[in-house]
Amino acid sequence: MNFPFYIAKRYVRSKSSQNAVNVINFITFLVIVIGSAALFIVLSGFSGLKTFSLSFSYTFDPDLKAAPITGKFFELSPEQEQKLQRIDGIASYAKELEEKVSLRHREKSHIATIKGVDSNYQRVTGIDSTIQYGTWRINAQDAVAGIGISRILGITTNEYRHPLTVLALKPGKGPIRIEKDIKTKQLVLSGLYGIEENLDKKYIFADLSSVQQLLDKKSNQISGINFKLDATLDNTSLKNQITTILGNNIVLKDRQELNGSLHRMLNTENLATYLIFTLVLIIALFNVVGAIIMMILDKQQNSKTLFNLGVTIKKLRRIYFVQGILVTTTGGIIGVALASLLIWSQLSFGWLKITPSLPYPVEYQLINVVIVLLTIIVLGIIASKIASSRITKKLIAG
Repeated sequence: MNFPFYIAKRYVRSKSSQNAVNVINFITFLVIVIGSAALFIVLSGFSGLKTFSLSFSYTFDPDLKAAPITGKFFELSPEQEQKLQRIDGIASYAKELEEKVSLRHREKSHIATIKGVDSNYQRVTGIDSTIQYGTWRINAQDAVAGIGISRILGITTNEYRHPLTVLALKPGKGPIRIEKDIKTKQLVLSGLYGIEENLDKKYIFADLSSVQQLLDKKSNQISGINFKLDATLDNTSLKNQITTILGNNIVLKDRQELNGSLHRMLNTENLATYLIFTLVLIIALFNVVGAIIMMILDKQQNSKTLFNLGVTIKKLRRIYFVQGILVTTTGGIIGVALASLLIWSQLSFGWLKITPSLPYPVEYQLINVVIVLLTIIVLGIIASKIASSRITKKLIAG
C-alpha cells in the first residue's frame, strides 16, 4: 500500500488527544457535507426549473419554423407545397398568418396578436392540450384565445349573443380613416388555453383563410410555416432541403432558437448560482486549510519520528495532502448522497409546493453529481496543497 495514503487514512480515522482539534475536524467535515449538499440541491432545482420553463415551448412551438428574413409575410406557391409534402422526414406542417389587432368586447378593449392557423396546426404543436375551458374548435366563426385575454375583456366561451370583435388595420399609407381603413370581424370563443401569463394575454387563434381576408392578404400569403419533424432523421439535412424549396429569403429556426432569450437567461442564472455557491464553498474550504494545519501541529512529534526514520519532507507533505483530499472527497460524496435522498423524496412525494397543486420542480441529473464532486475535489486539492506546504524541515526539527 502507498505509504502516504496509509498514514493519511489512519490520521483521518484516528482522534486527536486534544479535544479542540477533534471539534475543528468535525466542524470542517460538516461544512464540506453541507456545502456540497447545498450546491447539488440548488443545481437540481435549477435543472427542474429550466425543464419546467422550457416545457411551455414544447406545447406552443414547433420542431422547426420558417419565417421571412425581412418583412412580415411571404408567399407559398402550390408547387412549393407539393415539394414540401414529398420531403421524407416532415411528419406534418402547418401554415400560419399573424398580425397585431385590437380586440373589443362590450366596453373593454385589448391589443393582441391574431394567429390564423390551418387544420394541421394542432398536429404540429401541442396547443390543443393546453385548453382549460371549452374545446379547440376553429373555423370561420369560432376562435380560441388565452385565459389572460378572457379575463381582460370579461369574455367566456360560446358567447353567441355578445361575440368578440376583432379590429384590423388595412395595409397602406397616409392618415387612418376609421370607416375605410379598419376592418372588423366577429368571433365566438370556443375554447380558452392556458400556458404562461404573457402568452395567455398575447394570442388569439382563428381560421387561416378568415384571417387572410381580415388582413387583406392573398390565399397564399402567410407569415410562417410550422414543421413537425421525424426525430430519427438528421435535422440539418431536412433544413437544407426546406431552404432549397423556400429560398434564401426564409430563415429556419428550431425550438431552441425560437426561445433563444429564454435559454440564455436560464443558462446565465444557472451559471451565476453555481459561481455564487462555489464561492461559498471556497470560503468554507479555508476550514480545511486550518484543520490540516492544526493536525500538522498536533502530529508534530509523529512527523519528527517519521522524519528521523527516513521519511522525506516531500512524503510528509504528501501525507497531509492526501489527508485533505480524503476529507473533502468523503464529505462531498456524503453531501451528494444526502442531497440525492432529498431530491428523490421531492420527486416522489412533492412535499415542497409552489402552489397547492404544483410541486416545486426538481430534476436529478448525473451531470450535476459530476459537477459537484469535481468542484469539491478541485477545491480540496488546492486547499490541501496550501496546508501541506506548511511542513518544512525547520518545523519538523523544532
